[in-house]
Amino acid sequence: MDWVDALARLRDRDEPCVLVTVTSVRGHAPRDPGAKMVVSATGLWGSVGGGNLEATAVQRARAMLADGVTVPETAGFGLSEHVPTEHGRQCCGGEVQLLLEPVPVRATVAVFGLGHVGYELARILSRLELRLVLVDTRAGRLTEEQRADLDSGPATVTVLRPVAPETVLADLPAGAHLLVLTHDHAEDLAILDAALRRPGWGSVGLIGSAAKWARFRRRLLHEGHPARLVDAIRCPIGVPGVAGKEPAVIAVSVAAELLDAAGPLARHRPAPEAPPRAAGS
Repeated sequence: MDWVDALARLRDRDEPCVLVTVTSVRGHAPRDPGAKMVVSATGLWGSVGGGNLEATAVQRARAMLADGVTVPETAGFGLSEHVPTEHGRQCCGGEVQLLLEPVPVRATVAVFGLGHVGYELARILSRLELRLVLVDTRAGRLTEEQRADLDSGPATVTVLRPVAPETVLADLPAGAHLLVLTHDHAEDLAILDAALRRPGWGSVGLIGSAAKWARFRRRLLHEGHPARLVDAIRCPIGVPGVAGKEPAVIAVSVAAELLDAAGPLARHRPAPEAPPRAAGS
């Protein structure tokens, strides 16, 4: 697998990585400008020149992943026996400049319920670079034209129709954002109950009135969930003060609140520590 395929596969798995590129060369060097390498916490694809140059770049890239660095860095390397090195000497005689670019991990947003508001919300979110998981227990909620519209945006869209919507939570990554808008209050409650049993979500929002939330809050507390977790659920959802009950108006308000609460939806997240790996392996 070359670095292009590796980058695509890591993106599909939402696994953070760093793209390393040779940006300039003076004198003799093992690779020309434009050579690239992709570094993850446990993998390495492509090459920027081997030896100390590459081993040092891999070491720095993995440190960037571990620390959650989001800003690209440049690094210069002299290829001479007189240059201090950590991973062996390279005596090509030239100088190499590298650019190390952290590749952001896309956020995951799960929308439970594809009614009028859920679909309009899906349309908005599908225009963002994220993983969009759409869940509805009812068949036939999306026409072919509606699905094509959702797939035309940059988001990766997955539509699920489980018997029990709360079962979807087991396959969502930590940090995912949950928006609960189903047609059935019993489904809403089951999803929230399951979500509270697995903390670590980016955010959880429930559509409904203050009266609905008061009933739900009592039920969730009765189930033994800590008040601090229950009270972290946003309900009602949407930007306060936005007038209008049309599905598109509500969807715009909910999407705006999500962006405000969650910040940039394409995020970097620290990678797990990995053992040192020899350059070129």
